[in-house]
Amino acid sequence: MGVVMSVGLTPNRPHIQETSSGTTRQQAITVLGATGSIGKSTLDVVSRHPDRYRVYALSAHTRVDELLALCEQFTPEVAILGDEKSAQRLKDLFVSKGLSTEVQCGPGALNAAASAKTVDIVVAAIVGAAGLMSTLAAAEAGKRLLLANKESLVMSGQLLMNAAKQAGALILPVDSEHNAIFQSLPATKEGVNTSGIEKILLTASGGPLRNCTVEQLAVVTAQQALKHPNWSMGPKISIDSATLMNKGLEVIEACQLFAVAADDIEVVVHPESIIHSMVSYADGSVLAQMGRPDMRTPIAHCLAWPERIQSGVEPLNFFELAGLHFEKPDTVRFPLLQLAFDAQRAGGTAPTILNAANEVAVDAFLSGSVAFLQLARIVEETLSRSKISPASDLTTIIEADKNARETATNLILSGIV
Repeated sequence: MGVVMSVGLTPNRPHIQETSSGTTRQQAITVLGATGSIGKSTLDVVSRHPDRYRVYALSAHTRVDELLALCEQFTPEVAILGDEKSAQRLKDLFVSKGLSTEVQCGPGALNAAASAKTVDIVVAAIVGAAGLMSTLAAAEAGKRLLLANKESLVMSGQLLMNAAKQAGALILPVDSEHNAIFQSLPATKEGVNTSGIEKILLTASGGPLRNCTVEQLAVVTAQQALKHPNWSMGPKISIDSATLMNKGLEVIEACQLFAVAADDIEVVVHPESIIHSMVSYADGSVLAQMGRPDMRTPIAHCLAWPERIQSGVEPLNFFELAGLHFEKPDTVRFPLLQLAFDAQRAGGTAPTILNAANEVAVDAFLSGSVAFLQLARIVEETLSRSKISPASDLTTIIEADKNARETATNLILSGIV
């Protein structure tokens, strides 16, 4: 370490733009995945600053009624759904309510909303590989990209970072851990400096199953795995937190964001989720970012950086804290974390394969098709049966993702794992 990195942190526009008359204008925002937990938290912060922000576009997959409510509140120019049937239903509702928002559907509409000339900020909060193309579109269009879709970096890695650098996009990490790292590093509009860093300490809550034995994990239900003790998240991320795969994906994401190796990152289990991550320096200093486990804090930080704005989150009351505890992660009970480290070290399409197999496995677990302990076996077996190639272009990445999904699906259907 010790290199000054741009990592996409070169904004092509100031936070508040001035008009020709010298006044300021609102920043236009596209929120991709508006009905999810990140999307809703983003809109909560935005609603507190109507002078700074206006909503250009909101997207959802099929949650028509939830998107309707958001459109009534924020009156975006564009609303996007995943299929024509959902889009038509929303159009009909708009007509009945007299809303003028344009309704679109499909991946092309997501890409257009992410790259529209009038858009300043794009919040990439679509979960999983489905968010890759629109995230790339935002980067290629030089937007301020608030990255909550970690799978985009896991899959496309350097391609996304290169696209951002070439277009002058500003990538800011919304994940609380990566945002904490960013806040703990020396940063300017030219980039972040990793000089003198000994270690990035990535914290993990340990999830709802942290204290379960292997025997208990063998019979864990989806309902139990979804009950995160600290964070309110969607089902996929909640299961990833229970398996520690979420932390594994974050290790890969951190390597890409901060241009460090897997060996420069250590995962630290911190059950209280008060310290969101730390950076250890050569002089013995450890800088940590602390706060309540509320995603509005990193979202507000990314929206306004390098300024600070109100997020709606109450400050920490240190006199109410019972204590802060730390422990090593158990990769025997939770082997997906180690598989993620291994995939990052292998490089190429290995992280793409890892992510694809995990998405298939999580869907199967949520539907009751596989048991909790099978999740890691599905991912490991898919990796062992897949060819790892250089991730040099988008076609190769998409093909690796497709093949890994087929392999993982066949493993489940055949009962091999």
